[in-house]
Amino acid sequence: MIISLIGYMASGKSAVGQELARKFDLSFMDLDAYIESKEKMNIPQIFELKGEIYFRKIEGEYLKYVLENSDNLVISHGGGTPCYGNNMELINKYSTAIYLKASINTIVERLKSGKNNRPLVADLDEDKLSEYVAKHLFERRNFYEQAQFSVNVDKGNVEEIAFQITELF
Repeated sequence: MIISLIGYMASGKSAVGQELARKFDLSFMDLDAYIESKEKMNIPQIFELKGEIYFRKIEGEYLKYVLENSDNLVISHGGGTPCYGNNMELINKYSTAIYLKASINTIVERLKSGKNNRPLVADLDEDKLSEYVAKHLFERRNFYEQAQFSVNVDKGNVEEIAFQITELF
């Protein structure tokens, strides 16, 4: 079994994924961390030195490799992963995809404290951040909604959200 957690940045994919892996006794992988280990630099560095197009290309390659060569795994995907190439098709083919659905307000509140580690929003002030999230979420929602399941993450802690997901299986 492979479970793929998708959704916008700061929707809780990594935290929920780790808890879900524990509950199901599966391994956990954060796809961005995997890419960083393979590329020997962090995501902001990849964006800065090689650009987003390069990142999206290798992201798709690593995604395909992981999905085709893994089992018993919970994967936390980057917020943009499902939106490029045939990534969402691959995610649905090889795993059970769950969209962690967060409101714009929830995302903005969570991003305020850690946006410096997120290259797409690091330079935005609070007003621009809300506008950016709203626009981006609108553009990406169609991809996220292709997941087999959707779980609202605006309320509830990590354990409660992971429990909701276990009830889907």
